[in-house]
Amino acid sequence: MSGMRLLTLIPLVAWSLAAQTPPNGAIQATGSATINVNPDQAQLTVGVQTQASSAQAAADANAARTSAAIDALKAVLGPTGTLQTVGYSVYPTYNTSGQAITGYTVSNTLQATTSDLSLPGRLIDAATQAGATSIGCLSFGLRDPDPVKRQALTQAAKQAQAHAAAIAAGLNVTAGGILSAQEVVSSSPYLAVGAAAGTATPIITGTVSVTATVTINVQKLAQ
Repeated sequence: MSGMRLLTLIPLVAWSLAAQTPPNGAIQATGSATINVNPDQAQLTVGVQTQASSAQAAADANAARTSAAIDALKAVLGPTGTLQTVGYSVYPTYNTSGQAITGYTVSNTLQATTSDLSLPGRLIDAATQAGATSIGCLSFGLRDPDPVKRQALTQAAKQAQAHAAAIAAGLNVTAGGILSAQEVVSSSPYLAVGAAAGTATPIITGTVSVTATVTINVQKLAQ
């Protein structure tokens, strides 16, 4: 299956609302929360690579094979998904000494996106049968991750506040107002893949884990 290999794409988003260094007279506390949800989108990248003695011959061969792969992918995707070109390259190949050009390689990379999670296995099979030479990446995620991110951030922030209150109690002081906050959010899709010769490629989507971490600095007040 990609030569064939399948990789999991793990996206990471991070941003801060304040400086990381806690101010003087502050209590710093961190909270975290993880929410597991079912994915509602799949993305698959498909590569077609051809070689020939001339760049034009390699490009012509690639165009023919890529067109066949596009037709096969569109037939499976139907109205539920999209298909786009995300990479194209032409480069020379050299002899063992690296001094003389022996031919040219052309690579074309397509990305299929679908909200029908029953399709990835069929897309892989259709692409390889139509002449694709690699399956570069298969990932599952969320079309709109913001609601889940906000939910995880809310839970993490509440935990951070509870931790700050506990730290203050242990220090015999009072936790005052929040001086600053910093957040980090990441999502990690789980993917299990199996295949057997002559059978449809089975894909198990698993879940997407959205994890939020919130670090706060609160004012430390004497009791």
